[in-house]
Amino acid sequence: MRDFDGDFDLLVIGAGIIGSRVALEAAQAGLEVALVDASDFGSGTSQSSSKLIHGGLRYLPMGDLALVRENHLERRALLDKVARNLVWPLDFLIPVPGSVFAAAELWAGLLLYSALSGFRHSRNGLIGTKRALTFVPELKPGGLRACGVLQDAQTNDSRLVVATVTAAARLGVAVSNYTRVVGIEKGAAHLQGPAGATTVRCKQVVNAAGPWVDEVRRLEDPSCKPGSRLSKGVHVTLPMPSEWRAAIARQVGGSRVAFALPWEDVLLIGTTDTPYDGDPNDVRVTESDLDQVFAEASLSLPDEVLKRDRILYTFAGLRVLELGSSTTAEAPREHVITEGPLGMVSVAGGKLTTHRRIAMDVLRRLSDERARHHRLVDVPLPGAGELPPRPVEVEPDVWDNLVRHYGSEVTTLLAYRHTYSDAFERVHPAAPVVWAQVYHGILHEWAQTVDDVVRRRTTLAVRGLANEEVRAKIGRVIASPNSARGLVG
Repeated sequence: MRDFDGDFDLLVIGAGIIGSRVALEAAQAGLEVALVDASDFGSGTSQSSSKLIHGGLRYLPMGDLALVRENHLERRALLDKVARNLVWPLDFLIPVPGSVFAAAELWAGLLLYSALSGFRHSRNGLIGTKRALTFVPELKPGGLRACGVLQDAQTNDSRLVVATVTAAARLGVAVSNYTRVVGIEKGAAHLQGPAGATTVRCKQVVNAAGPWVDEVRRLEDPSCKPGSRLSKGVHVTLPMPSEWRAAIARQVGGSRVAFALPWEDVLLIGTTDTPYDGDPNDVRVTESDLDQVFAEASLSLPDEVLKRDRILYTFAGLRVLELGSSTTAEAPREHVITEGPLGMVSVAGGKLTTHRRIAMDVLRRLSDERARHHRLVDVPLPGAGELPPRPVEVEPDVWDNLVRHYGSEVTTLLAYRHTYSDAFERVHPAAPVVWAQVYHGILHEWAQTVDDVVRRRTTLAVRGLANEEVRAKIGRVIASPNSARGLVG
């Protein structure tokens, strides 16, 4: 992995899913690239999504068929080749209350939705409530005319970012988290990181800082006006009440949809869409946010599933939207790319599903001809190769957890058995997360804090299992000179 000495063709600020993909595509085009983030990789909007890779059914009533088609193409590429272990199919139930006309309208929409996907990964249809209960036993059947069934996909967003950063680093991209850009001038950027202050010489800069995009723009031009606005989305995780074979997506007003979906052995519900005017660093889940999430979930789920004392974890994220007069819920999810007076290219907004295409749009705005002429190729991310057989000593649920998150890279984690006697012991008895994942996160995935490990390298936090004892043990591994970090080199 390259350090930050020398000259770079491109510096990317912000290592969420879009920034990390910009760095990866630029490296594939032959550019010398540096990638930095003021916090951890993917610790902003990218860790706080609804975890969906989807075609965007709600965009059909808006008439945006091109966006739906693009989403489908990306969903197919991620499922079939690019991130096969990190993106997996998920069926959705769409409850249809009311008239026969509403059911017929949904059926027509589902047919068009599948047609735009080329009828690939697109199983759909209408079913009765009795059959719907075989998919989601806790679904409230009262008042439902029918349910639509739709196939889309979901992902572990944090692991997808880590895989993308890993791929970039393997192509020679210099990467650094907890490294803040404190100044920008023509041909250089000034950084402040764990090792102190440094200056990076770079021909061009991409600003992919997400909710902080305007803050970074002001480093280049202190007088620039805001170019985006923020919307807060809140999610809650609960224990899975039973075996769910599908997710629920229910319209709750306008084009807004409330989700309840199985994800990483928990039930994920949300999301809100409310304007946010505060400091992005201060975004929090409030009681009113929880009131809204639970009220909307209660349209589909019974009270015993939605008891507040069952909450495992809550998180809030910020969407970056273009300025406009429409509400945040109705605002377009298209990305916006601008160029500053010193040539910095800033990208704001967009969707997790289409992050690769957004990265390509950014590259086409750069001055380097190699970037402008680069074409998107479905190169698999680390882990998307063939899986080895499960060793008999590794428990099946542990193995399923490992191959989902690391895919063919699981062979690296298996090697920890020869170094650490506790490598395949569970970090917490209630989860299939093992200590090899902690060691790997520290040694090879740039984890520097306990939160990096429990929130983004593993699923301990969202499962509600990052208690004080677990956090203390992981903290000792990070801090001890005899820990995994002390063995590097």
